[in-house]
Amino acid sequence: MKLMATRRRSVVASIAAAALAWGSGLAYAQADKPLRIGFSMARTGMLANATPSQLNTYELWREQVNARGGMDVGGTKRKVEFVIYDDQSKPEQAVRIYEKLITDDKVDLLLAPWGTPFHIAIAPVLEKYKFPVVGNTAASVALRQVKPGYIWFTTSAIPDRIGTELTAMLKQQNVKSVAVLSNVLPFTKEIKNFVEPELKKAGIDIKVSTEYPPDIKDMTAALTQVKQANVDAVLALAYPGDSVLYAKQAKELGLNNPFQFVAIGPSDAFFPKAVGAASADGVVTIAHWSPRPEWKGSQAFYDSYVKKFGEDPDYLNSALAWMSLEILETAVAKNGLDKEKIRATIASDTFETINGKVKFEGVQNVVTPTAFVQYQKGKLQIVWPASIATGKFEPKKGW
Repeated sequence: MKLMATRRRSVVASIAAAALAWGSGLAYAQADKPLRIGFSMARTGMLANATPSQLNTYELWREQVNARGGMDVGGTKRKVEFVIYDDQSKPEQAVRIYEKLITDDKVDLLLAPWGTPFHIAIAPVLEKYKFPVVGNTAASVALRQVKPGYIWFTTSAIPDRIGTELTAMLKQQNVKSVAVLSNVLPFTKEIKNFVEPELKKAGIDIKVSTEYPPDIKDMTAALTQVKQANVDAVLALAYPGDSVLYAKQAKELGLNNPFQFVAIGPSDAFFPKAVGAASADGVVTIAHWSPRPEWKGSQAFYDSYVKKFGEDPDYLNSALAWMSLEILETAVAKNGLDKEKIRATIASDTFETINGKVKFEGVQNVVTPTAFVQYQKGKLQIVWPASIATGKFEPKKGW
């Protein structure tokens, strides 16, 4: 009997040892297997000049994650490998790509593309396959109509909030009259549709209100009209390409309005390079991030980006991209690759990011304030709202 019992214990021990060895082998195999993360990016087409700051941020994150042994996937470190496709600046192409990434490439995780129309376009694909994505470079009131479930938006730069906050800032600066120039692309047109009613309610006179096509090559006629109107503030609701055109032609025509707001473009390092540091100084733009001591990791992100790329990160899009990566990384460390558990964590938890705390209600970040930054002596400072400001607004003194 003793012999049989001993043999049974030996067999059980052998099975347990084999199971342990198998489990360890599986863990090692998983650790050796790259974590494949897919996304599309506009590398060609009309939006290609806007995407480098987001792609740079993704690449910097991958480099740092891999340098520390890989991404924590529920307790197992796995090196990150990207699967990237060019969506050619076409939302319908992004839809096809994200479906391919999920069904054919069978990636482990997904990152967001660039731009609002692309986020909205891929949302049904994510819902169909129940695949969570933390969005970043997307801002529109239409985002609130996206079905909550598998995509979230980190920005607070939503057009209705921009309309309210920008008007409040103008009022604080005793602005009495404005000119509004708007690119007809969705985001800037949406800002125009929200800011103009707010300006009228505040008693600010809109002396010029005009729109222009995305491929505009000459703004002389509109800017001549603005100069003749002699307004206190110019609101140039531009995209990256036309933001440079606006600044250069405003300088040529001598537009010396003390409040110069340019919607998208100036938050990226390409802007002062393209127009000159002196011309950039005093320009106000949309962004809600800065390397502040209170925001954990913000200075380290800034320093590492500058070291790798030799220029400042985009204070809007680079910051948003990094925030989305921080949130995803936290959720994956907690849940592994279980998509439903990742979804539940993102939907319910509060996250520490380089832009402070982030919490989602439905699809929207409800913690981060809508804010504006201004170039001052070659550096961007948050000048609105006062609660997160790193500097005070300074009237622009020419170009």
